[in-house]
Amino acid sequence: MALRRTRKKTADKSAYHHGDLRQALLDASLALIAEEGFGALSLREVARRAGVTHAAPYRHFADKEALLVAVAEEGFRAMTSRMKEEMAREQSPIDRLGACGVAYVLFAVEHAAHFRVMFGPHFTRPLKSLDEDADAFALLVGALAEAQRAGEVRDGDTSRQALACWSLVHGLASLLVDGQLTPEAVAGGVAALARTQTLLLLRGLARPPVD
Repeated sequence: MALRRTRKKTADKSAYHHGDLRQALLDASLALIAEEGFGALSLREVARRAGVTHAAPYRHFADKEALLVAVAEEGFRAMTSRMKEEMAREQSPIDRLGACGVAYVLFAVEHAAHFRVMFGPHFTRPLKSLDEDADAFALLVGALAEAQRAGEVRDGDTSRQALACWSLVHGLASLLVDGQLTPEAVAGGVAALARTQTLLLLRGLARPPVD
């Protein structure tokens, strides 16, 4: 019986070898943050949860902040992918722009731990420039430019317009993630609330009718 327990423990400790150690550490970090908050995060605790030695995380990450940077970059890639998926379902540029905002809010609510890492105050060094697969802001700017070319959004600096769009959806997402706003109070839940707010914004950006 004791031998069986020892074998099981050894198998658990080496489970990460069947996959990717780096990814196992990222997943353990997110689970820890979701359950206990940033205060509980340490490379030692992440290693324990991943079932590896205390030294193992240093094969990939110089310190805790480097681990959080990797978690944030993973989050930006996943969020950008979600935005592209939602936008691809729409036919018109203005609807794709709206879908971009809705996807942002939905991602934040569905992946709150990722969202908190991506935009938290725990970085002492700026994140490196994100590649195309992770640059959600560039995707938003491109969607605005497309809507401008189609005559569905008023002319203007797309970067400034994108900042207005981002501010709205990020504020809404933060209220939901932090529990200051409860989606249960809105018919249709988070998706309906996000669509309503983005629609209000798009009405403000829409090209005024020509007299």
